[in-house]
Amino acid sequence: MWGAAAARIAWDKPWSKALERRGAGSPSWFVDGELNMCYNAVDRHVENGQGEHIAIIYDSPVTNTKEKITYKELLEQVSKLADVMVKHGVKKGDRVVIYMPMIPQTVYCMLACARIGAVHSLIFGGFASKELSVRIDHAKPKLIVTASFGVEPKRKVEYVSLLEGALARVQNKPEKVLIYRRPNLGHVPLAPGRDLDWEEELAEAQRYECVSVPSDHPLYILYTSGTTGLPKGIVRPTGGYAVMLNWTMSAVYGLKPGEVWWAASDLGWVVGHSYICYGPLLHGNTTVLYEGKPVGTPDAGAYFRVLAEHEVAAAFTSPTAIRAIRQQDPEAALGKQYSLTRFRTLFVAGEHCDVDTLEWSKKVFKVPVLDHWWQTESGSAITASCIGLGNSTTPPPGQAGKPVPGYNGKTVLNILLEKEITYILE
Repeated sequence: MWGAAAARIAWDKPWSKALERRGAGSPSWFVDGELNMCYNAVDRHVENGQGEHIAIIYDSPVTNTKEKITYKELLEQVSKLADVMVKHGVKKGDRVVIYMPMIPQTVYCMLACARIGAVHSLIFGGFASKELSVRIDHAKPKLIVTASFGVEPKRKVEYVSLLEGALARVQNKPEKVLIYRRPNLGHVPLAPGRDLDWEEELAEAQRYECVSVPSDHPLYILYTSGTTGLPKGIVRPTGGYAVMLNWTMSAVYGLKPGEVWWAASDLGWVVGHSYICYGPLLHGNTTVLYEGKPVGTPDAGAYFRVLAEHEVAAAFTSPTAIRAIRQQDPEAALGKQYSLTRFRTLFVAGEHCDVDTLEWSKKVFKVPVLDHWWQTESGSAITASCIGLGNSTTPPPGQAGKPVPGYNGKTVLNILLEKEITYILE
């Protein structure tokens, strides 16, 4: 099965064995294979004639901005940003910390790192200086990429100031900081000798080609506090992750290439890594990048507006977001003004979805609402109602689906009850 799934992505060097278990450690997937994640998520679609297809729909009610970015335009931005990184000393295996809001440039950074074989560590923008400093010291990045500001409904978040506060605490200071200065939000000065201006650097950049990496080469480090309160770095190998994400877009979420998908999460969380950035782009879908809230930007009809306006086929959000909408608009009166003609399925995860929230969601969105279970450590669903595999779209309320192929649900549950599963960066 996984050999067939692996054949759906491009390999620079064929793998010799789908799975190899090496002692008590984590298994190795697609042994001896080499590939590039960015090539699979961007270049191959352009080469296959899909360059004019929309890769990213950026929808930002907090800045009143909407933008559609084609796969061809995405390739242009990512390949030049990769050149900037290499120019300033980032090479395969080096680490890059990304501390940015929900903007296209954040996705460009992730893909540019993957393009050159650098390991990115995207840190959630909600973290302040202390939390940020701990993660920087642990990752030891060659480069940090940030933006001037984030935007919340009632305030600007001063990313550069927060980063300066973090860098004052750290032992492992980066050589360079690349800053994207967002337009119309205020001026941010650059620190001489350290800071680089995004626009100036890209203006002089050339296209940089993809660097082939082994299947087990780390793609990213994503920090999770787990049960101890201390951040632990989950390290995600490239090959198995690429195969799994590409497979899940159709097998779990029931999408065809070209359809619009929206994961209403944050790039700083695992949902954002897997299903805002890599998963939909690998599969050739359009991914919605939403810089806003379920309520307050401007109201509790925001999610319905995005689904209708961008003709979303399937979406993913958290039960907490749905409860926030329900609290402010119990009858979904604001949502009823939108026609969700293309919308087929809503998936929820992040925490258990209570039956009341599940049933309310079915009533107001008028589509199957499917709970599924996974976490930062797994990177994709452990249990789910796999639409593409013919699973029922009406599982009993309170259930989060069946074990996804590749998982023994009982074994996984027993392990989780005994100890936390983490691939720790030593």
